[in-house]
Amino acid sequence: MHDSLGELQKEAVAALEKAASLAALKEVEKNFLGKGGKVTGLLKGLKDLPDEEKKSFGKAVNDLKVALEGLYQSRSQILEREEIDRTLENDWIDLTAPGTQHETGHIHPLSETQEEVERIFQQMGFTIVDGPEVESEFYNFEGLNIPSYHPARDMQDTFFIDKAPHPTEGKMVLRTHTSPAGQVRALMQHGAPLRVICPGRCFRNEATDASHEHTFNQVEGLLIDEGISLAHLKGVMLEFLKRLFKRDLKVRFRPGYFPFVEPGLELDMSCPFCDQKGCRVCKHSGWIEFMGCGMTHPHVLKTAGIDSEKYQGWAFGFGLTRLVMMRYAIDDIRHLQNGDLRFNEQF
Repeated sequence: MHDSLGELQKEAVAALEKAASLAALKEVEKNFLGKGGKVTGLLKGLKDLPDEEKKSFGKAVNDLKVALEGLYQSRSQILEREEIDRTLENDWIDLTAPGTQHETGHIHPLSETQEEVERIFQQMGFTIVDGPEVESEFYNFEGLNIPSYHPARDMQDTFFIDKAPHPTEGKMVLRTHTSPAGQVRALMQHGAPLRVICPGRCFRNEATDASHEHTFNQVEGLLIDEGISLAHLKGVMLEFLKRLFKRDLKVRFRPGYFPFVEPGLELDMSCPFCDQKGCRVCKHSGWIEFMGCGMTHPHVLKTAGIDSEKYQGWAFGFGLTRLVMMRYAIDDIRHLQNGDLRFNEQF
């Protein structure tokens, strides 16, 4: 039986040395060392041998297996080197040629602009805050000086949630603006002084068309401290717009009405696309309506437990979606939500 092992070893060694390619070598390994190979078959047959022969013959077979595996590895390395040498000799490779270019994803223009807005305000000392998109009526309305009888409730076109109302905060709604997080929740959580912005999604029950969408993005801003006036708001917005559009712009205030600020104002900016000469974007007026703002209403401060005699401040809110459409000349708001990759690939 040991003689047969010797013959098998000679046969295997000869086959390994004869193999002229890695594929042929792999076939030799399969024939001798694979699951159905000759050496493996001998190991499987040990159970049929008498007990006095199992130990010595089993050791001999294992030694053969180890020896053949070593020879296989050595022969494999030799053939690999030979194959590399042939490739280098016969195949021309231009090491200066550019590699394969792989497709990469595109950042959505909303995300890109939001990150830029956040970075600018953080550089000016503002903190980024967030809040739930499903709000109670208290945070979405009452805490912002919009009681149940207020006509502004009808202007919001609210999505109400089919869920049991909160025992003290009223029905649950999809937030209609980012003011609940950017004003009421932020003040309640952090107190005064405070300097925050809150970007996020908002929802209103509107019919969709090229300029209206049920889901859109806003940025809410709030600054509360002692001795704050509208002059500080003007200075902050001038600096923000300068960094955003990479040029000096003008701003102007117009009277406006928002229940959570008093006085309420609309802020316009000079058109960054035509230098106020008149264009399609500014409707040939030289000015673009940018945001609503004003001095924070004392009711909002009192609701959050802030001393309105000691602290003053202002709040603003602008449409991030509208800003993106203006920056990139996007003529249909629905492009921003439909997930069409052809649209995203342009940015």
